[in-house]
Amino acid sequence: MRIALAQLNPVVGDLRGNAERILAAAQQAEADKAELLLTPELSLWGYPPRDLLLQPSRIALQQHVLEDLASRLGVSIQVLVGVVLPADDSRAPALHNGIALVSRQGWKAVARKQLLPSYDVFDERRYFRPGCGPSLLRLSGGQTLGLTICEDLWVDDDLQRERLAGPDPIDQLIPEQPDLVINLAASPFDADKPALRRQLAAAAAQRLHCPLIYLNQVGGNDELVFDGASFVVSADGELQLELPPCQESQMVWESSAGTLSPKSARVNRLEALFRALVLGVRDYAGKCGFTKALLGLSGGIDSALVAVIAAGALGSDQVSALLMPSPWSSRGSIDDALALAQRLRVTTRTVPIDGLMDSYDLALSPALGEIPTGITAENLQSRIRGTLLMAVANHQGQLLLTTGNKSELAVGYCTLYGDMNGGLAVIGDLYKTTVFALCAWLDSDEAFSCRQELGLPGNGELVGQAIRHKPPSAELRPDQKDSDSLPDYGELDCILKRLIEGRQSGLTLIADGHDPALVQRVETLVQRSEFKRRQAAPLLKVSPQAFGTGWRRPIASA
Repeated sequence: MRIALAQLNPVVGDLRGNAERILAAAQQAEADKAELLLTPELSLWGYPPRDLLLQPSRIALQQHVLEDLASRLGVSIQVLVGVVLPADDSRAPALHNGIALVSRQGWKAVARKQLLPSYDVFDERRYFRPGCGPSLLRLSGGQTLGLTICEDLWVDDDLQRERLAGPDPIDQLIPEQPDLVINLAASPFDADKPALRRQLAAAAAQRLHCPLIYLNQVGGNDELVFDGASFVVSADGELQLELPPCQESQMVWESSAGTLSPKSARVNRLEALFRALVLGVRDYAGKCGFTKALLGLSGGIDSALVAVIAAGALGSDQVSALLMPSPWSSRGSIDDALALAQRLRVTTRTVPIDGLMDSYDLALSPALGEIPTGITAENLQSRIRGTLLMAVANHQGQLLLTTGNKSELAVGYCTLYGDMNGGLAVIGDLYKTTVFALCAWLDSDEAFSCRQELGLPGNGELVGQAIRHKPPSAELRPDQKDSDSLPDYGELDCILKRLIEGRQSGLTLIADGHDPALVQRVETLVQRSEFKRRQAAPLLKVSPQAFGTGWRRPIASA
């Protein structure tokens, strides 16, 4: 049997547009002599559709879209489409997350998701009720296919941190002895996910003694980045086919083939991370109607990395940067920023803020009884820059990209209505140490082919040693260094990662040898900064725990 895997990039809520994408994939699959086309979880809606599922008019539209899709399919192809299926009573939730089999003869429901995640960024129990029992598709040729949806595969206590309470959809399939199991998924990226998915799929295939196809959505939808990286494993868990990460792709798998199909070249963790961030920026901008982006370029490593990502996502000619030096900006930082912009071929403009700082001092002196000093004066500089950036972005129709990292956002080393201004926090889920590591990789020989593929300069340094080796500084006062206010980033990030992603207590960290005063200070900073994070721009989630919709800490708490 020839099965086509369509790793699609849907637009959330665009049922008609997504149906056109599915139709195009079906036409290609039929040309490739495939009998069955697979599309990702909720492929007709895009994942996650969130409260669009609460609009009755969209649910009604799905029926018309599916009927139109069926009427336009070729006679020799059938398609598995991710849809929502209304429940057969008036209770809430009123929908199932399901799969429809669509052909020229029409469409019918063939599977309902059993395990509904409501952790981290997922909130499926708000909209869906679970299905029950194994989902099987018996084809006219005599093959029996077991159908599962995303979380239904995540049932191995030995491989995953938390397994949802409920049935084991893989175990339910064992008595049915399927010839093949299919998992249609919308699984967001983090660096450890690709290997874990393959392990879970291999374990399931070995339990069921049959091959397993894992088909994942690709593309960025708001804060989430879906990396695709779909694959097929044999009955003994060996990888047979692998689709490329972070790009739309379609391949055909022959179930009776005795030899392995071509696999994609593996990428290391840093390249996978960089490609995911580029994809996230490209789709966030494109799906929100932007073609151009703006950022503030300071000569520091954070803004340098954001500039590189933006140029890779949108093209250097669509990215511009504003330099806003103050009296405390070093000549080296200005030169480094201009040199980076020249390497990237992005347009820059320089707007010194000395005069604006003087104007604010003059305006605020009567109210304060003196000119602003200390943290007030430092934050004013950041807010002046934030206002300038917003004004330029508004005037030129650009998406403003913020340049703060996760370490800063965690401890509040950022300014509301200043450097936090913007429409997307590109590296808001990258610790400072990861920023340094990613920039070092970008400047290495290993990154050259990736850079060339994304239209970035492929030879020589990109970020540059001057930026990578510079002690981090906000340059808001004379000779300022981040280390004046924060612990060394290596130690700080270790503590933050254990507190945030490891969910460990300060007592555990202290017992493991971390300085008690430092741990208590970091815990306090994280708690007190919650009000800032609640007002921050959306960020691209690339870790198991980001400061986005999956972070639900109260602002006021003890």
